[in-house]
Amino acid sequence: MIENFLHYVWLYKKFNPVVLKTTQNEQLQIFSVGTPNHNSGPDFFNGLLRIADQLWAGNIEIHLKSSDWFVHQHDKDSAYDNVILHVVYKHDTEIFRKDGTRIPTLELKDIIDKNVLDNYYRLFSKQKKWIHCEHGFGEVSGFLMENWFERLFIERLERKSKLIMNLLKASKNDWEAVLFKMLSKSFGLKVNGEAFLSMANSFDFSIVRKVQANLNQMEALFFGQAAQLDGNCNEPYFLKLQKEYHFLKQKFGLDNTGVFPLRFFRLRPSNFPTIRLSQLASLYHKQTQLFTTVISAKAPSEFYRVFEVSASEFWQTHYNFQSISRKTSKHLTKTFTDLILINTVLPLKFCYANHHGKDINEEILAIINTIDVEENTLVKRFSQLRPFTKSALQSQALIQLKTEYCDKHQCLKCAVGNSLLNK
Repeated sequence: MIENFLHYVWLYKKFNPVVLKTTQNEQLQIFSVGTPNHNSGPDFFNGLLRIADQLWAGNIEIHLKSSDWFVHQHDKDSAYDNVILHVVYKHDTEIFRKDGTRIPTLELKDIIDKNVLDNYYRLFSKQKKWIHCEHGFGEVSGFLMENWFERLFIERLERKSKLIMNLLKASKNDWEAVLFKMLSKSFGLKVNGEAFLSMANSFDFSIVRKVQANLNQMEALFFGQAAQLDGNCNEPYFLKLQKEYHFLKQKFGLDNTGVFPLRFFRLRPSNFPTIRLSQLASLYHKQTQLFTTVISAKAPSEFYRVFEVSASEFWQTHYNFQSISRKTSKHLTKTFTDLILINTVLPLKFCYANHHGKDINEEILAIINTIDVEENTLVKRFSQLRPFTKSALQSQALIQLKTEYCDKHQCLKCAVGNSLLNK
């Protein structure tokens, strides 16, 4: 048994509350279990109880065993002097405050709701499982799942907001620069995301503003900072970019020593960093006020128009500087644009609105529900437990569910886990 389960039992009164007595046989009435404390100190603040004929207001501490009070040295900590009740699964010793007064104890071992206890042991059985609730995940009502998924998606946006605010601080409150850095990371995908971000961080965004009217200079800036213009190559396009980069390097004092190397291994040619860098350059060449355009856009069709860009002409017949390939249009696909919307645009819109005291949750939810569900291993695994085919809101919620709840064994804080405990 884990202590968090006892927190759950106490918070939701999952025990027989009719005739409660302390271990000293004093009658106990609970008017308020208190407010959960997620920081240091007693587990619940401001509980309200009647013990015997005395009304008590104060804090509640919860342990598996009474003796844990001394193991955790609460007897020496003044923060626990105002604890009015010690709630334990098993009572094995009396406990006292620093002044020597005894603290009343409630033992839960024989009064916990049997169904809840049985469901708890089933949920946390030692049988090896991908997630704890595999046996019941498909049984949870669709209405509960829909509401929980919306909450999970907003949680994921809130988590991404922390990264955005860090970038904003580093960019001296330049939202355009934040968008550029986030887009760079997204264009690099998983394999080159950090390398693209390090490229974006290697120069001030004001340089992009100064050169974006010239596509060759934009490409020279990105390719040069990504160390793709080093060495010798007789290709005229390469030599042109190399010359432009040397000019920009001198003019702006560019330095790329901190940029991570790009990786090509095990990538589809369409995802080669050369293609993605050119597409990113084309995007900023085409959209001179990209941040304003993205923030003001509301309909999915508007976003897709913004990201209707292709790699420059040279890359229509190349994937690298040396070899010619069959001519293909290297435009941003809908699938790739969807990833940009999910990982960059929507988190940025959400964070920007919150930063200015606005609530656009309904607008964000409406957009994410129009984007196709993502196809990845995690979603496929969950789909084996129940079908998920609706939208990217579901796939994003499932990522949040797995990483922040399932993997961290936070079933008692999960709507699915709560539902299974109380069925």
